[in-house]
Parts: sequence; structure tokens; C-alpha cells
Amino acid sequence: MTEHYKIIWSRSALSDLDGIIDYVAADSSVDRALALYEKIHDQIGTLAAHPRRARVVPELERIAIREFRELQLKPYRILFRVDRSNVVLVGVLDGRRDLEAILVDRALHQ
Repeated sequence: MTEHYKIIWSRSALSDLDGIIDYVAADSSVDRALALYEKIHDQIGTLAAHPRRARVVPELERIAIREFRELQLKPYRILFRVDRSNVVLVGVLDGRRDLEAILVDRALHQ
């Protein structure tokens, strides 16, 4: 029997996704933004059954933090942690940006 995990969105992850979709809609087209939104949601949906298949975030693993994992939907990175029977989404980030700088900024402004 396959475990089923509940997907929980943090405020940061929701804000990240909104920002990405708004940017793509303004820079490209609403249709392209909607297609990206669907792709990201489809990827996240796969975490309900198999979240631990995703890799540990390399930048965090280097400093001995192994609780955060990520899915990649290039160029985007979907960061999450598994907490009992929940998958907590902590960020949807553009992989072309400096992840360490983003995480430090978030830690300082919480």
C-alpha cells in the first residue's frame, strides 16, 4: 500500500509561484503562464505519493542540512520538506538565482 502525503503550501511558496506566474504572463503570454502553472502543479502533485524520491537540496546538504528536498522543473526548483504525513512546500524558486542568497534573505526577514 502506498502512503499518501498531504501537500501544504507555505506563504513563501505561494508568493513565489504567484511572482513567477505574473512575470511569465507579463514577459511572455498568459497562455504560457497558465501552462507553466499547470506543469508546476502537476509536478507538486506527484509528491503526494513519493516525496522522498526527490533529491536533497545540494546547497543545504553541503552544510549538513538534509531535511529539505527539491523537484526540478528547469529552470525552477520546488523546495519542500517531509513532516510526518505532510509535504510542506517552502519555495518555488528560479534556479538561475542564487539559492543561498534567497534563503539568507528569507531567514533575515521572517
